[in-house]
Amino acid sequence: MITTRIGTNADIDGVLALQERYLYSNLNKLERQKGFVTTPFTTAQIEEIIQQNGIFIAENELGTLIGYAFAGSWRYFEQWEIFNYMVSRFPQLSFEGKEITTSNSFQYGPVCIDEAYRGKGLLNQLFEEMRLEFVKNYPISITFINKVNVISEKAHTKKLGWQIIDEFEFNSKNYIALAFNMRNSVLT
Repeated sequence: MITTRIGTNADIDGVLALQERYLYSNLNKLERQKGFVTTPFTTAQIEEIIQQNGIFIAENELGTLIGYAFAGSWRYFEQWEIFNYMVSRFPQLSFEGKEITTSNSFQYGPVCIDEAYRGKGLLNQLFEEMRLEFVKNYPISITFINKVNVISEKAHTKKLGWQIIDEFEFNSKNYIALAFNMRNSVLT
């Protein structure tokens, strides 16, 4: 049975190992077609997000870490320039008729799931674990996906119901920005 929960410091090694296995820069062209993560996190950055209850873990029946999802305030994510660029675009964006601000939204992602567990509903389960925690403080979730990561775009728009709200270029790469109404459960 697969379980999901808020992460702890005991999960750091597992998160780093899964990140290493699916980091874009570590994969060849064929491997990238199956999905990847682009933002590498350090131990200190993971420790910081753990203190904010911002990492969510999936484990298999043996207790092996098989997935994670990050979520956090824009203040946490401002240490990466791409997120500052995204925030700079907020004044021209809206979602479901509402303005998007750093106080009514948060950054979701990256999310990484072991390839053997993809396509089996784990993304929804992991996302719902995060949603239940973050809906307490935020009505809107925002994320971005590299346009070449087609599998991630499909998973988020088709399985979870995210809506594309923006397209942008950053460091010569093309991205889509997506939003999600946190009141909507993804489990059926």
